[in-house]
Amino acid sequence: MKATKTVGIISIVAGIVLLIAGALTYGMVSSQLAAEKITVPADATFMGGAFAGKPVSGPLSAYAQADIINHHAMAASEGKTYSELGALATAAKEAGDTELADQYTATRTTVMNASFLRASLFTSVVAFGVAALVMGLGILFGLIGWALTRVGAPVAAVVERDVVVDRS
Repeated sequence: MKATKTVGIISIVAGIVLLIAGALTYGMVSSQLAAEKITVPADATFMGGAFAGKPVSGPLSAYAQADIINHHAMAASEGKTYSELGALATAAKEAGDTELADQYTATRTTVMNASFLRASLFTSVVAFGVAALVMGLGILFGLIGWALTRVGAPVAAVVERDVVVDRS
């Protein structure tokens, strides 16, 4: 019985630590994003444009920003990827059209920067998710620990048996 209560107390403490660590991480990521003073553009379409014009400070606004960055990069490159633009720049250079090669290279740089920005934003989205998971586990550990500390001493069950005597 003492072991059950000890494990319960340890679970409660672990739950509190996890809940605090998750909340601090969530808050830190949120404040770091907010410090960048990024605003989701008005033409953002994620979730019906619900985050358009809002500051990027949470997982959904970060995702909305990453989504619209991709949209803008694809519009700038006419739907061509970083790799495709590299092949086009090389082909133009080999054909002797350095002006076109330079245009493809400049567009490729834009697409590359967009990719880096999106990766950073997606990293923050993942960090928010992990922080929320840790907080959820903290609550679960705390509840399990609380339940374990409430387990009472085992009670011996008394079973009465009916004795039938044959009196014939």
